[in-house]
Amino acid sequence: MATVVGQAGETSPAGSPGKQPRTARGRATLRRLLDAAAQEFAERGFHEASISGITRRAGTALGSFYTYFDSKDAIFSALVRDMSQGVATAAAAAITPGSSGIPREREALGAFLDFARAHKEIYRIIDEAEFADPAAWRGHYSGAAARIARRLDESVAAGTLTPGDNEVRAWAIMGMNVFLGLRFGVWAEDRSIAEITEATAALLGRGMEPG
Repeated sequence: MATVVGQAGETSPAGSPGKQPRTARGRATLRRLLDAAAQEFAERGFHEASISGITRRAGTALGSFYTYFDSKDAIFSALVRDMSQGVATAAAAAITPGSSGIPREREALGAFLDFARAHKEIYRIIDEAEFADPAAWRGHYSGAAARIARRLDESVAAGTLTPGDNEVRAWAIMGMNVFLGLRFGVWAEDRSIAEITEATAALLGRGMEPG
C-alpha cells in the first residue's frame, strides 16, 4: 500500500528514493515485496524479520529486493508510509460526494474500521515504528490528524459543524478512531461497524451531557 502519484491521479507503490519501478511488472513486484514485508514484520517483529524472509514470502529473488530497497530499514519505512496511504485512500473512497459534518466523520470511521479488520497487522507495525523509525511513526499520526483537521475545516466552512479548535478536535477524533479500531477491528469483530459508527456519531454530535 507507500505510493507515489502517477498519471491521471493514479498511485503506485514506492521504493527507496531513486528506485521507483518504471514498468507495470516492476510495480507488481514492488507490491508483492511490500505485502510480504507486512506479513513478515507483523509475525516476527522488526528485529527478527529478515530480507530473506520477505523475499521468500514474496516469491522473488534477493536481487529484486535490492532493485527497489536499500535495506530492511528502508522497506519498513516504505511500509509504514504505504499503510498510512492505504488508510487515507480507504477513507477518501468511502466518503460520499458532498458529505459534510458528522456524517462525513462517520463514513471515515467506518472505512478505517473496515481497513483495520482487513489489515490487522497495521497496529503492530505502527507500534514498532515508534522505535524502529520514529520519523515515519510521527508522520503517520501527524498526517492522519492533518487530514481530519482539513475535513473539519471544510465542514465548518460549509456550516455543518460549529467553529472550534480543529487541530485539537482532529487529534481527539483520531485517538478515538485508533482505539475503536483496536477493540472492534483487531481484538474482536463482535459488533457491527454500523453500530460503532452510530454510537460515535451520537457522541460527536450530541456529547454526553443530558439534554
